[in-house]
Amino acid sequence: MERSFAAQIGKELGKEIRLCGFIISKRDHGSVIFADLKDLSGYCQIVFLKNKECFLKAKQLNEWDVVEVRGKVNPRPKGTENPKIESGAYEVEVNFLEILSKAKPLPFSVDDEGYQISEELRLKYRYLDLRRPRLQRNLKIRHQIFNFIREFFSQRNFIEIETPILSKSTPEGARDYLVPSRIYPGKFFALPQSPQQYKQLLMVAGFERYFQIARCFRDEDLRGDRQPEFTQLDLEISFTSEKEILELVKDLMLSLIKKFFPQKKVKFYQLSYQEAQKNYQTDKPDLRENKEDKDELAFCFLNNFPMFEWDEREKRFEVLHHPFTLPKLVKEGKIIEDKKEILKALKEKPETLLSWQYDLVLNGEEIGGGSIRSNDPEILISVFEVLGYQRKEIEEKFSHLIEAFKYGVPPHGGIALGLDRLLAILLNEPSIREVIAFPKSGKAADLMTQTPSKVEKDQLKELHLEIKNES
Repeated sequence: MERSFAAQIGKELGKEIRLCGFIISKRDHGSVIFADLKDLSGYCQIVFLKNKECFLKAKQLNEWDVVEVRGKVNPRPKGTENPKIESGAYEVEVNFLEILSKAKPLPFSVDDEGYQISEELRLKYRYLDLRRPRLQRNLKIRHQIFNFIREFFSQRNFIEIETPILSKSTPEGARDYLVPSRIYPGKFFALPQSPQQYKQLLMVAGFERYFQIARCFRDEDLRGDRQPEFTQLDLEISFTSEKEILELVKDLMLSLIKKFFPQKKVKFYQLSYQEAQKNYQTDKPDLRENKEDKDELAFCFLNNFPMFEWDEREKRFEVLHHPFTLPKLVKEGKIIEDKKEILKALKEKPETLLSWQYDLVLNGEEIGGGSIRSNDPEILISVFEVLGYQRKEIEEKFSHLIEAFKYGVPPHGGIALGLDRLLAILLNEPSIREVIAFPKSGKAADLMTQTPSKVEKDQLKELHLEIKNES
């Protein structure tokens, strides 16, 4: 007998069906026992009558026991229907029960929202926390939105291409997570901070319209709403413009919100970096009219960022976005595209350069960033020189990209949107950890598997590594 699903039992009225799932409540009335069974589809009521062989076994049931039942679908007696659930007009009269797995009492309730429970406890028992209806809803919507995104871009001639997780360590802003190589002693892979270089190489390869729902890894300083690993929507387009990319992102956001969150009010704004700093003293302005209204979404595109900023502590320049961004030279209100002029400014007055960077802010949170890229090796090398790198070091770390650009590279640009942060805002959640299945804690630890953790000495020996200071 094929398995049926709890929420859809009404479609099989009068038939014998098989259900599998969790027992989430039991009500023993002496001659009859009622229980609620939950599976991925939802809930249904199951009934055990005293004259059935399975009745005594049903008395042993506890909350969250895992069971298989078989029985007949009947209409509920008049007046006992439950309009709050999809199967509320029906019940299953059980004639067979098998308890597949017993459950001991849970360390906390999963019937409520769970915000009042400590994060340490919730993350330690994350597999139980995920039984919470709110988190089940969040992850289902996450799945649906990812499917929507894939269909949105597939219909617009984009190709989804996976890029490597084991990559090369290069200076892109944050610290890399390093992976030692057993086969090449003393050498390392790095987990990608983003697919940045690979997607630019895909433009060299001629794919023109790439996207990916990508996993990214950054060993950043601890901050409340950051994760060591996160998910972003990554885009790159050849022969494009800033205007085309921003219009595409706006179309995606409007289409997505209309489908999944039609009750929300949406507005789009566009500001230059200079306007945002002057009027709001931040490059992440919250432009909602009523900042307490969770159904108000104020998107803001920002552009015209400075290319570099001076780090007083390190006594050197840093880039605001990333080094692959194309510098923008403006004189007397006009954009200068002459390569010689740009190279001269990079060498003599880098602080005067703007960039072809653009960010997307939502309700005061940065959810995306992108740029038109440097596709000229000389400009790219000059940018890294401004950051303090020697030419030999640049050519060593980025030889693959510099070499690739010598074989014909279309002008290109792209953007990346942080999907965890976007989902948290759309779902009115206080943290991205509420929309990720197995997040790390605020201290970048996995409390469920107790990682990071020590490894065996033999493993270290295989990798030619030694722990110098165990403290």
